Amino acid sequence: MSDLIYISKRFIHLIFLSLFISFLTFSLMKADFKIPKIKLDIAFIHLHTKEIQIKTGDPLADLRLNPAISAAQIEAESKRLGLNKGFFYQYLTWLSNLIKGDLGYTQANQKVIDVIIPALKNTLILNLCAIFFSWLIAIPLGIICAIKQNSWLDLSVRFLLSSLMAMPSFILAIFMLLFALYSGWFPIGGLTSVVIDEMNFFERLIDITRHLFIPVSILTLLSIPSIQRQMRANLLEILDRPYIRTALAKGLKFDIVIWKHALSNAINPLITLFGFEFAGLFAGSALIEMVLAYPGLGLLTLEAVRKQDINIVMANLLLGSLMLVLGNLLADLVLKKIDPRIK
Repeated sequence: MSDLIYISKRFIHLIFLSLFISFLTFSLMKADFKIPKIKLDIAFIHLHTKEIQIKTGDPLADLRLNPAISAAQIEAESKRLGLNKGFFYQYLTWLSNLIKGDLGYTQANQKVIDVIIPALKNTLILNLCAIFFSWLIAIPLGIICAIKQNSWLDLSVRFLLSSLMAMPSFILAIFMLLFALYSGWFPIGGLTSVVIDEMNFFERLIDITRHLFIPVSILTLLSIPSIQRQMRANLLEILDRPYIRTALAKGLKFDIVIWKHALSNAINPLITLFGFEFAGLFAGSALIEMVLAYPGLGLLTLEAVRKQDINIVMANLLLGSLMLVLGNLLADLVLKKIDPRIK
C-alpha cells in the first residue's frame, strides 16, 4: 500500500513538472519581444544600446523561400498550424489535444506519434545498450580499484578515466568517427543497411551490431568514469567502517567481507544514481546522434527546432521529463526493496 501511495505522489509530481516544462518550452519557442534601448551615463560608465528584437524564428521560413508555394498556400498553412492565433490560445489548444492523446501534426502534415515512435525506439536501443555495458564494466572496475587502492592498477585506471572525463563528448565522437571511416570496419549513420530486408536473422543481428558499435562505445566510455569513481569511493568508505574492521579481525575471509557485507551497502548510492544515469543518457545521446547521423530523437529534435516544428519539439521534451521521473521512480523502488532501512 505504501508503494502505491509513493507511486501516486510521483505521478502527480510528474504531471506538474510536465506542465511547467511544456509551458516554458512553448514560451521559448514562441518568444517574440523587444528589449528597449538603454542609455546610461554614470561616472565612468557609458552604456548605449539600440532596441533589440528577440524572436526565435519563423516556422514557415522554408515555405516562404520556396517560389513554387503561393502566398495563399502559406496563409492556409499558417491557419492550419494556428499561427494566426495568440500565444495562450495556441498553448491551451495544444494542451487540450495532449489530454485527449493527440500530439498533433508536423509541418509536413504527418502525425507526430508516427514520426516519434521510430526515433524513440532507436534512441532506447542505443541508451539501453550503453547503460548495460557501462555498468557491466564500471562496477567491477570500481571494486577492483578500491580493493587495490593506490596500486599501479588503481593509479593507471584513475589517470585514464580522469583523462576521459576531461575530453568533451563531441571530440570523442569525432575521434571515433574518424576511426570508423579510416578502418572501414564499422558503418556510420543509420541503424541498418539499405539491404537489411534481404538478410537472414543472424545477418541482420550482425548488421545492427556493427551500426551500434560506434555510438554505444562513445556513450559507454563517457559513462564509465563517473560510475567507476562513485563505486570506488563508496566501497572505500564502507571498508573503513568499524563493523568491517571487526569482521576482518574476527577472522572472516576478506572475499566474504567484501561481497557479503561491504558491497551490498556500497551499491545503494549507485542505485539512486541509476535514475539520473538513465535520463542523462536519454538526453546526452542527442549530441552523439547528431554527429553520427544516428536516426534517434536527438537528430529528430534538432531538425524540428530548426524548422520551428513545435509539436515535435514539445513531444520530445515531454518524453525527456517522463524518462527522468520514471528513471528516478524505478531507482527509488529498487532501493526500497534491497534496503529495509528505507521507508
